[in-house]
Amino acid sequence: SPLPLGEGLRQYTVQSAFRDRRFDPIEANEVEDLAVNVSILTDFEPAAHVYDWEIGRHGVWMEFKLGSRSTTATYLPEIAAEQGWDHEKTIESLFRKGGFRDRITREVLESAIVTRYQSQKRSLTWDEYMQLKRQSMAPAT
Repeated sequence: SPLPLGEGLRQYTVQSAFRDRRFDPIEANEVEDLAVNVSILTDFEPAAHVYDWEIGRHGVWMEFKLGSRSTTATYLPEIAAEQGWDHEKTIESLFRKGGFRDRITREVLESAIVTRYQSQKRSLTWDEYMQLKRQSMAPAT
């Protein structure tokens, strides 16, 4: 479900910086070399089927059964295009990302619930952040 923007930014900043097991936590001496990229996810809508989305335009969020439980996986809109994937490869990768290791049959594909979305991506370097911070603290003239 949607999060208020400020809450979502705080929550996912901490998650990305310190708790994402794919990466080592950020160290204090790395901060000045960082650039922050934020993708604001918008326009969520149910897809008619697993291939009902446009590469480069839509992100894909998929929910499916994994044994007795449901699991999810998602890719931002730019991922399939950056990887050179078509619809089939993207969906297969989402199943694998979510932990599905069996053969992906037509029944498995038809049982997946897919939501497509769009995003707006913004980036900011440390230097840009510091410049904005200085400007916001400067006395009004």
